[in-house]
Amino acid sequence: MFINRSQELAFLNQLLARQRPGPGQLVLLYGRRRVGKTALLRHWAAQSGIATTYWVAERELPTYQRRRFYARLLGVPLEQAPIFETWPDLWLSVAQMLEGRSHVIILDELPYAIEADSAALSALQHAWDQHFQHSQVRIFLCGSQVHTMETLLAGSSPLFGRMTGQWLLRPLPFGTLPAFLPHWSAEELVATYAIVGGVPAYLEWLQPERGLVGNLRDVILSPGSMFLSEPTLILSDEIRDPRVHRTIVQTIGRGAHTMNEISEASFVSKTHLPAYLQRLQELRLVERRLPATVPPAEQQRSRQGRYHLSDPFFRFYFRFIAPMQDDLNYQPELVLPGIQQGLRAFVGQTAWEELARAWVRWAGGAGVLPWFPQVIGSHWGRKVQVDVVAINWQSRQILLGECKWGEDAVSRTVVRELLGTRTPLVLAELPQGGQGWTVTHAIFARAGLTEAAAQELTAHQGLAIDLHRLMRDLAHEEAE
Repeated sequence: MFINRSQELAFLNQLLARQRPGPGQLVLLYGRRRVGKTALLRHWAAQSGIATTYWVAERELPTYQRRRFYARLLGVPLEQAPIFETWPDLWLSVAQMLEGRSHVIILDELPYAIEADSAALSALQHAWDQHFQHSQVRIFLCGSQVHTMETLLAGSSPLFGRMTGQWLLRPLPFGTLPAFLPHWSAEELVATYAIVGGVPAYLEWLQPERGLVGNLRDVILSPGSMFLSEPTLILSDEIRDPRVHRTIVQTIGRGAHTMNEISEASFVSKTHLPAYLQRLQELRLVERRLPATVPPAEQQRSRQGRYHLSDPFFRFYFRFIAPMQDDLNYQPELVLPGIQQGLRAFVGQTAWEELARAWVRWAGGAGVLPWFPQVIGSHWGRKVQVDVVAINWQSRQILLGECKWGEDAVSRTVVRELLGTRTPLVLAELPQGGQGWTVTHAIFARAGLTEAAAQELTAHQGLAIDLHRLMRDLAHEEAE
């Protein structure tokens, strides 16, 4: 199933029309495992009508890699392809074969080829400079090891300065989930987004006819499920010895977010912990968050940073599954009740808050919010915490929003607390004590507001966003 990716397809299509630089193209397209890189490139290549060679590197001897690649180029069985002793020999032959011809070459999982032969990059650089940059050949370098792929852009890389395009492929947005899971309720879709995010492969592994609980029981928690091996597979693919990194990820997943909390829970000293956290951030498995209210000039030295897992499935796995791994191996029926008991709070703290921030981003761009947010996040401090905060530092505009994922409509007490208690405390922490700032209030409530609460919020020109409005607006964003 191929869904969405209109921006990515537009980017790829415009490469075909480029003459400067070009017409040859050397493009980096990368992203986390299962995000749909191969599907995107193969779908686009099939639509382009241009002859395409797709080759995926594997952990094997470089001579075997080269022979397998050339066999793909020729379209013949492996045994009929010639053997090349070096990558320069192979690329020279490729250049001679494709001279004057339009062709797309997709080199997938490139880090495995580099791992097998460190000279592979230098050979590709020489081939690009000598043969391909003025040809009709478009070469795509693709890989799931995000940090390794990004090093190809660094000054120390043989390919530095040669790339004609780059794209970090991200998971699909929330608005695409109904295409994978038709007939599911809005509540089920939000919960699914909390569990697997927008990773296409994960969404395709789910079985729409079973519903959310059925998929938790029979797909995600099933012995031998691909879901259960994913975190280990991803960590092992990125890190040679992932034991310490996994321990840190597990402690963050169980609720440790500050440096002190993570150090105490993981038994990793605060001396060594920053290096591990930096590595996990490079791999985009962990992110360091700051309160949205920290001024830009103070962000580098702020000590208010908290560490969170970036990937939704990692958050779900290490919150619910990893602590119950022993039971899952022998009595999987004991794991599901714990998930069902804690899922509502988990969804409210993760997906619902993130979707509220996504709505604010959409509202700023669509003109629903009469100013454009420069920063969108949340606020925490010693005296107050607010779920959704958006700021424009130049115009001194701030949005303060509360998120509620409960089944009951939000009462007037919640609105009054946001207006009368939380807002003054947040403003007091802004520069000059918040003087001269204009505040917009918002309540993101799954079940909406009571009549009294709605009246109170409306009287202060606040925004009330329930689940169905959020779904409608974010779906509208996808259509634009």
